[in-house]
Amino acid sequence: MSTNVITINGRTPRLAAGTWIAPTATVVGDVSLGQGSGVFYGAVLRADMENITIGSGSNIQDTAVVHADPGYPAHLGDQVSVGHGAVLHGCTVEAGSLIGMNATVLNGAVIGKGSLVAANALVLEGTVVPAGSLVAGVPAKVRRPLTPGEIEHCRANAENYKALTSQHLEATGKIHASAHDSHGL
Repeated sequence: MSTNVITINGRTPRLAAGTWIAPTATVVGDVSLGQGSGVFYGAVLRADMENITIGSGSNIQDTAVVHADPGYPAHLGDQVSVGHGAVLHGCTVEAGSLIGMNATVLNGAVIGKGSLVAANALVLEGTVVPAGSLVAGVPAKVRRPLTPGEIEHCRANAENYKALTSQHLEATGKIHASAHDSHGL
């Protein structure tokens, strides 16, 4: 396994087919990455104390951090986009959502399906965001339902990053075959 995919305390990352991890990203512990997901440059997924699951076609962009605390796993659904510099800490982000650049989502928060958390927002511990919502501010509050254009933006962002994941996988040749082979993925 490469030096940026790390087993700790018997917790080993599991990487599905087509997963790409940038050479400067780090994935530690009980992390499960769904098919076609990408972890971009400088991002960190650290599951040394609790598990992290990331669905298919999701993307963790440059310098974002996903971490889990005991009792607070981090779960991201399919087609989730996590913007540059965002921090997701022990939270749930449901399918099709977009977390804006430098946003922070804290322990126990739930971001409903197809929601958009604005750049620099701070979603406090235990906050529950209804599906299809725009969330913004410090502390973050639900501002309104997403417009059809915003929903399309979230979908298109995930699709664009899925294509970028494939391009970067091809360019770097990093398939992480050893991770696939050792876990039957």
